[in-house]
Amino acid sequence: MVNLTVTTNAPPVFSGPMHFAAITPCRVADTRNANGPFGGPSITGQTSRAFVIPNSACGIPATAGAYSLNVAVVPRKTLGYVTVWPAGQSQPTVATLTSLDGRVRSNAAIVAAGTNGAISVFATDDTDVILDINGYFNSASAATVARNAPGYSAAAATSGASAFYPLTPCRIADTRNAAGPLGGPSLAAESTRSFPIADSSCGMPADAQAYSLNFAAVPKGPLGFLTAWPTGQPQPPVASLNAVTGTVTANAVIVPAGTNGAVDVYATNDTDLVIDIDGYFAAPGAGGLSFYAGTPCRVLDSRDPQGTQPFNGERGVDVTASPCGLPASARAFVLNATVVPPGPFGFLAMWPEGEPQPPTATLNALDGAITSNLAIVPTTNGSISVLGTNPTYLILDSFGYFAP
Repeated sequence: MVNLTVTTNAPPVFSGPMHFAAITPCRVADTRNANGPFGGPSITGQTSRAFVIPNSACGIPATAGAYSLNVAVVPRKTLGYVTVWPAGQSQPTVATLTSLDGRVRSNAAIVAAGTNGAISVFATDDTDVILDINGYFNSASAATVARNAPGYSAAAATSGASAFYPLTPCRIADTRNAAGPLGGPSLAAESTRSFPIADSSCGMPADAQAYSLNFAAVPKGPLGFLTAWPTGQPQPPVASLNAVTGTVTANAVIVPAGTNGAVDVYATNDTDLVIDIDGYFAAPGAGGLSFYAGTPCRVLDSRDPQGTQPFNGERGVDVTASPCGLPASARAFVLNATVVPPGPFGFLAMWPEGEPQPPTATLNALDGAITSNLAIVPTTNGSISVLGTNPTYLILDSFGYFAP
């Protein structure tokens, strides 16, 4: 295995240990709406805007130390990139997502809370931005769920103090397979299907409170959006994924467990859906990990002079050897992966170094577009394995880690 080199930037500062509180997905902000703290105006190119998350209608407490978000952009034309980071800190040299062709795109993000609980959003070009939230992280010693919050999920947030249990990436469901609870048929347009996540063979316990999933839509044509939420609750007015050009599109999503551990998925248009899992949240216990939020930091950029050729095949990345200050005690990294392929790109996979490659994928870029996706990647030795099916440059940005 040939190792990729890492890039150089200032080490981030990390929070203390935090646990997770899951909520039913809730819309924090939409700049397409009337002007206001969580509405318009849109973000003008080369400017940033702060959103004070605890002041939104989603009931997030002021004590929250980090947020689990879905960030969607609706560009006016082309959009170089959007960066999200804790308000009050210097803008980091990282990117959350890119839309050079101006399409509606979304990407998951786990972002530390900044000054007054706010996050900052920078855009290189004029764009609208939509922020949805599915949970937050709080001090492990004081995590509490805001039980009067509009998005509160009694089924999924028993104490607001869920630890993370990493799993080697595992395939939960694939509707392209034979008909079954976790197989076919495809999702029909304007319909909802329930997936019994807890019944899969991926090793989740019955008391899992939320799942860390990767969705990949394989649309039959243009797909407006997918929405995922806990089974047994009303469909929320949020989106988990957009694929308006009809290409295969992946996005990470943390979803609270619903009735009998199931998750509902709604699709605006006909599509197949592939669901992978990299871990779950449950009550603290043996093997449970806390989250340590960090200033966003660039771990690797294979476009740097020492890596001017795209790679394909399997590579190793020693994440703890980067200047980002990630410790050897880390048992999972929160990474934003971006591929910059010179042509069509099948898929990128990431998994713990030293383990067999799992039959899962992190992202897809069959159209050759610059594409990003968040991934929680388990590790046993501070390194991860990366597979690219076709030549590509690879960028990895860190937003924190999970450790005992």
